[in-house]
Amino acid sequence: MIGASLPAVRLRRGTSGRNGHVSERVEVGFDRASPGIDYFDGIVIGAGAIGERALDPATARSAEAIIERLEPDDHATYSRDFAAEGRRLCGESWRYADIVTVLHAAADLLKPSSYLEIGVRRGRSMAVVASRAPRCSIIGVDLWQPGYADMENPGPEFVRGELDKGGFEGDLELLSGNSHRVLPRLFRDQPELSFDVITVDGDHSRRGARRDLTDLLPRLRIGGVLVFDDTRHPVHPELHEVWERAVVRERRYASWEFDEIGYGVALAVRRW
Repeated sequence: MIGASLPAVRLRRGTSGRNGHVSERVEVGFDRASPGIDYFDGIVIGAGAIGERALDPATARSAEAIIERLEPDDHATYSRDFAAEGRRLCGESWRYADIVTVLHAAADLLKPSSYLEIGVRRGRSMAVVASRAPRCSIIGVDLWQPGYADMENPGPEFVRGELDKGGFEGDLELLSGNSHRVLPRLFRDQPELSFDVITVDGDHSRRGARRDLTDLLPRLRIGGVLVFDDTRHPVHPELHEVWERAVVRERRYASWEFDEIGYGVALAVRRW
């Protein structure tokens, strides 16, 4: 029986964190003489459960309340009005997920202690995680390009102020630069660094997105969640192929995607 006092993400840590020991993990699971028997390797929160929470209207309302505390911009205002129109037309049966509701769901369910985000911009997504996990250690990487997406992009100090509005108390490190240079340097300096939740929303080129995933997937903890944005963006159709090849076809990840409306968002839970 799964005890309530056990960790939410994984019930037991063991050899399964090493990718080459899957068969050993299975053998231990069926050895009744083994202490702390664990048939399924302790992953109790799957991609589908997080996706369902992301689609819950209560999650959307909570995420909107967090965003309302932040400095508005055109994108946030549009997203709010889009959701309001969907609910006006369909009532509570309207279902929609984006990067904000997915991160809200992941933070609620996993209670992450560490979070990495590629593509911070004004800190809207990061603020959602910070509000739901206020003591989480957060690392963000961005180029802070002026006028990105034809909107003001004020920079790291602005993002710090946005997170403060939600009562964030954890460590925050905002790194400036290209993720393809910043990440290798970060992991060289801190080789044991790993994360409960990771967001990839930076370089949207085929090569760039693939490299971000290649760099970050090994840093995702067992039972952790990686969120990948814009999987169905009409200007970047290659992103869905990158996601399929890097994640969906890999058995070590369980994946979920929402692409009915909007530009699409996907998540994956690492199983081993």
